[in-house]
Amino acid sequence: MRSVVLTKGVPDFSEGAVSFNEEGHLERGKTPTVMNPNDEFALEAALQTRVRHGGNVSVMSMGPPGYKSVLGEAMESVYADDLYLLSDRACAAADTWATAITLSAALEKYQEELADVDLLFAGFKTADGETGHTGPQTAWCMEWPMVTHVVALDIDPDERTLRAKRLVEGDVDEIETVEAELPCLVVPDPEFEPTYRKASHRLEHKRLRAETSERAEEYEELLTMWDHKDMNLDPDYIGLDGSPTIVAGVDPIPKAPSEREATMIEPDDEAAMGELLDELRPYAAGD
Repeated sequence: MRSVVLTKGVPDFSEGAVSFNEEGHLERGKTPTVMNPNDEFALEAALQTRVRHGGNVSVMSMGPPGYKSVLGEAMESVYADDLYLLSDRACAAADTWATAITLSAALEKYQEELADVDLLFAGFKTADGETGHTGPQTAWCMEWPMVTHVVALDIDPDERTLRAKRLVEGDVDEIETVEAELPCLVVPDPEFEPTYRKASHRLEHKRLRAETSERAEEYEELLTMWDHKDMNLDPDYIGLDGSPTIVAGVDPIPKAPSEREATMIEPDDEAAMGELLDELRPYAAGD
C-alpha cells in the first residue's frame, strides 16, 4: 500500500506569533511558518493505513525552501519514508488551481520513477486560504475518485477498494458509508480519530515510531526537491501566471480590542515593582 500525504506550511496564527504591518496586512517574513493544523488529520489517517496494511508513506508539499522543516515535522508525525518539496519561483503566488496542476505533475513523476500511488491524503482546508480546494482539484487532475469529511476508513487490498464513513455535509449527527476504488483521494474530517484495536497494530505503531526517531533526525537526506523543469511544467500554466483567480481587493485585518486590563509600571517605581514581585512570587513557587 503506497500513500502520499499533501501538506502545507502556513503562518503561525497563535497569539503573539503573527505579525501585521500598520495597514493590518500579514507580514509573512516576520511570522513563523508551521504545519497546517488540518494536515495532522491527513497524516494520522495515512499512518493508520500503514499500520494496518503496511507499505510506504511519502509526504509532499509545494512551497519555498523553508518548508523543509514542515516536511521534517510531518516525517515525525506519520513515520514517512521520504519527503518531496516542489520549490521554484515559477510556482510562487499560485492559487489552488495552479497548485493542483503542479501537485498532479509531481504525482505523475513520482509514479513514473517510484511506484503507483494507492491513496492520496489531504487536509480538510488550510489555515491561510480556507478554501479546501487543493486536494480535490489535484484528484480531479489525476482522474481519481475523492472521499471527503472522512471520520473512519479501512482498505480491502485484494478488492482494491476503500470503505469509509463520512459526515454528510459536515453534520456530525449524520454519517454515511461509502466505497471507492483505488487509487483515490481521502480528506479526513477534524472529527477523524485513528484506531488501533489489535495488539499487532499497536506493536507495529510502536515499531514504526522507534524506527522513525533516528530517520527523522536526518530528514533532509531523505528529501527530494523538484522545480518546474523536473516536472516538465510550462511556467505559463503554474504560479501566478497560471492562476485564474482574480483578487478584487484586500481588506486590512482590524486590530482586535484588548480583552485584558493592563497596569503600566515604570522600572524606577520601587513601590509598584515591589507589588508586582509580590503578585508573581506565588507563581514562581509553583502555587
